[in-house]
Amino acid sequence: MQRQNSYIILILICCFCQSSFGQDTLRLSRNEFLAIVKNYHPMAFKYRLENRIASAGIQQAKGNFDPVLDAKTGEKTIDGTQYYQQRNIGLGIPTWYGIELNGSYSYLDGEKLNNSDTKGGLYQVGVTVPLAKNLLYDKRRALLEQAQIAQRMTEAEQTVLTNELMLEAENSYWEWVKQYELYRLQRETVNINKERLAFVIKTFQYGEQAAIDTTEALSQLQNYELEQQDAYLQFVSATQKLSIYLWEEDLKPYPVTEGLVPSERLQINADDTDYTDLLAQVDAHTLNNHASVRYYDEKGKILESERRLKLQSLLPKIDFSYNFYNKEGYAHNFFPLFDNNFQYGLKLEIPIFLRQARADYKMAKLKIDQNSLDVAYKSQELATKINGYKNEIYNYWSQISIATKNMDNYKRLLIAEQSKYANGESSLFLINSRENKLIDAQEKILELRLKFLKSYNKLKWTNANFDSSVALR
Repeated sequence: MQRQNSYIILILICCFCQSSFGQDTLRLSRNEFLAIVKNYHPMAFKYRLENRIASAGIQQAKGNFDPVLDAKTGEKTIDGTQYYQQRNIGLGIPTWYGIELNGSYSYLDGEKLNNSDTKGGLYQVGVTVPLAKNLLYDKRRALLEQAQIAQRMTEAEQTVLTNELMLEAENSYWEWVKQYELYRLQRETVNINKERLAFVIKTFQYGEQAAIDTTEALSQLQNYELEQQDAYLQFVSATQKLSIYLWEEDLKPYPVTEGLVPSERLQINADDTDYTDLLAQVDAHTLNNHASVRYYDEKGKILESERRLKLQSLLPKIDFSYNFYNKEGYAHNFFPLFDNNFQYGLKLEIPIFLRQARADYKMAKLKIDQNSLDVAYKSQELATKINGYKNEIYNYWSQISIATKNMDNYKRLLIAEQSKYANGESSLFLINSRENKLIDAQEKILELRLKFLKSYNKLKWTNANFDSSVALR
């Protein structure tokens, strides 16, 4: 009787030591989790800021075409003699094709003026036209064009970076789900073994089983309880890792509680049935539309812009300027342009050897060649990755099918062994052995399903890079 009481006490201790979640649990779905990451994660917010910075760069480049208003006033008097008194206001207007328009009004008076100066009020309208260098292309046009291209580059880059963040986050979510299901599996196994121990103790009391069977049942239970505790620890660790991706709207880390559990299951998942649709979508895309390849394509356009700009340095700088003048209070007559009240100039500049210009142009062409190699390599790398992901999906799906059949066989063997044990034709050792095999098979399926989902996610987020926006399923 004393031995029987000791077994009952051990059972009660095991029951009280069993850790479980409370009734107040918070369930987190995959879509809810991904929405939190996309909207509130600091890195996702940072990537959106990069796009806004690129937009500001375009505005900055447009500033080179802003009209410039200038004004000046001054006076010089020495020993009662007014050398000069001047007032001037002018407006310069740069245009897209390198032509600059300008106009001004100036008033000048004094007793010590230069012979070339004109007293009184004077209106001026002028134009400066590049005849060779900067006529077809110049730095202002290049900077604006490059800023617009850089914005598209940034959008492509941030699309890739955001999707990489989403991929890491979703894989962490499924790793969390796997650890939770392993814990559930161990908890169910412990409960089953508690019932088995109670049954063995009862049959021992009726004299149908040997005392050693109770010891074996208890040892098996304690072993599973250790496995359960370890599974719980791994789940808590996975929860902590998941918390890296959980943020609130004000960019504060979300406080993760012990009651947070996933609402998804590895066993029941939509990806099991729609992976063929994803494969078809990926096959329908061309690699040139992928954000990683588009990034290098846009970079090539910037380098081409640099080449065109460097080409201008090989041309002589020939600038023609013309200014029409009209004195205040006099009737104006624009035509003929070179008859009266005008000023024109022709300015020529050209380096003798053009060594710097030729070197700059050669470097610009070589950079274009380098970028072409980057495009070819990135395209091949992307094609190899996609094929690898597809092969992984097919392979893991096949392994899951085989492992599921294997698990069903172990279930039947365990059920048969339990029936034989109830009829006195088997032993507890064989039951424990069958059960261990079944648990190993169940854990193997969970591991394969996780690998399948990770490969599926790699392909899914790679597919998302072909589009400008990511749609969460």
